[in-house]
Amino acid sequence: METEQQLLSAIHSGDRQSMRRLYERYAEYAMAICLRYIHNRDVAQDVVQDSFVKILTSIHHFGYRGEGSLKAWGSRIVANMAIDYLRENKRLTFESDMADLPDDDEPAVEEVPPDILTEMIGRLPTGCRVVLNLYVFGQYTHKEIAQRLGIKEDSSASQYSRAKKILVSMIKEYIKQTSR
Repeated sequence: METEQQLLSAIHSGDRQSMRRLYERYAEYAMAICLRYIHNRDVAQDVVQDSFVKILTSIHHFGYRGEGSLKAWGSRIVANMAIDYLRENKRLTFESDMADLPDDDEPAVEEVPPDILTEMIGRLPTGCRVVLNLYVFGQYTHKEIAQRLGIKEDSSASQYSRAKKILVSMIKEYIKQTSR
């Protein structure tokens, strides 16, 4: 398999097949990222396609920093495009009611298959889901999330806390259901 640096060199030299190889190499990963934000496969597919257009039209601005840096850069573009879609389509809403949620005790996450956990994250309210993804997977700080989403830093922290509490509840229910 060619390295990212070899792939980039081919793209920069105008090799159109290398653009296809870039897409084939990362499209599935990009879709997984997009589905963490947008819980509709058809819409997510459109966002992934738009993301690759942006990646390929701006790749000359990318500064290679070692193997994996191209994947990370593309991932950030996909996440940003997904957030932009949610914002533009008025689907990015934030929850304020924290009533009836349990305290944050640690559930047995390892007992939940990854695909089930991903599905649970997809069922979170949109604002909670976006903040959780940015904080956990994007490794943004609450300050950076607040700036990116146009909310207060405290709102980011409370959305993350709410997401964790909802997930704890879902995980406990899943474990209870599967242990019967």
